[in-house]
Amino acid sequence: MRQHVRIPLPDGSSLAATVALPEGTAPVAGWPGVVVVHEIYGVEPDMLDVVDLFAERGYAAVLPDLYRHGTRIGCLARAMNQLATGRPGRPAVDIDATRRWLASRSDVDGGRLGVIGFCMGGGFALAYAASAPPGVRAASVNYGVVPTDQEELRSVCPVVGSYGGRDRGFRSHGMRLQEHMRALGIEHDVEIYPAAGHSFMTDGHHPIAKLALFPLRHGLVRPAADEAWQRTFVFFDKHVVNHE
Repeated sequence: MRQHVRIPLPDGSSLAATVALPEGTAPVAGWPGVVVVHEIYGVEPDMLDVVDLFAERGYAAVLPDLYRHGTRIGCLARAMNQLATGRPGRPAVDIDATRRWLASRSDVDGGRLGVIGFCMGGGFALAYAASAPPGVRAASVNYGVVPTDQEELRSVCPVVGSYGGRDRGFRSHGMRLQEHMRALGIEHDVEIYPAAGHSFMTDGHHPIAKLALFPLRHGLVRPAADEAWQRTFVFFDKHVVNHE
């Protein structure tokens, strides 16, 4: 069941977020948790569906709204600049505050956490995981930006990632992620699906994007999505749920 919450921030303000919890009573040790980082379109229905998916699998899942400062265009511009430069910024602060809030819950095991992101959020999730935040045991990076310098990822946790082979804008990032993880000796499962394009894992309805972002071959591809989700949950169950 989803709940709307406010997450306190270091500057005294708060962040709107949506949390979904598994049914029933939490185990004594607490549920494992996951922070969901939304794609470029913001907190849309398909991103809310992601928190439900994780709750159904036994995770406490929380989706923060990163577009909290001013207009969406302004927030997006600042977020993309932070992603491109790798400099700490508001998205990183918001994601970390969300992780801290989730870990502090009495019904969550703060030592068994994961982070997952899509599109813009995939790049943010990877960059955040590379900062070695406490308790984060796995990251899922889906059609997200990957830094060219592999040293930026040396401290990252195990990574599962999914990219579309028809996504001209991001498929090279999937290949780069594979190469970086192999070179660094970090456990990973990164796949590039030949028949899929951008945003193929969620059922978003963005008709303008499909036209304007034609080179990305934008949209849900069910067979690839089903396999990508299966791989993601297997990976998270291994590294987050069963982590010792």
